[in-house]
Amino acid sequence: MRCRGLERTLIIVKPDAVGRRLTGRILSLFEENDLRIVGVKMVRLSEEQAGEFYAVHKDKEFYDNLVSYMTSGECVPVALEGASAVARVRSLCGDTDPSKAEKGTVRASYGLSITMNSIHASDSPDTARREVGFFFPDLV
Repeated sequence: MRCRGLERTLIIVKPDAVGRRLTGRILSLFEENDLRIVGVKMVRLSEEQAGEFYAVHKDKEFYDNLVSYMTSGECVPVALEGASAVARVRSLCGDTDPSKAEKGTVRASYGLSITMNSIHASDSPDTARREVGFFFPDLV
């Protein structure tokens, strides 16, 4: 049950970060910033699942590489809850390009490249509802 005024959002600890055993460090950053984990699982996405999840990017030049990368190893989808969760999570993640991300953010600390930037985060409340529902249908 969700408390009034709280928002839910989704992050995915990407295969590069899972492979480097960074999941715990990354998740602790969100908990330390008053975001509550309400759903978590480890999965290996199929090509079909990754394609469906990232369908919004289907016509973009990076789509095939993104799907290939997201199916290359295990990832950890996490539903987070808190006040203004979407905006706060995106701020904690930092710029998509780790070289441009603010010091102390997930991507500045752990990202390797624009694709292998260690974390996915929902970009809006509407997207968050869809993405949380994709992995955690019982939470929407």
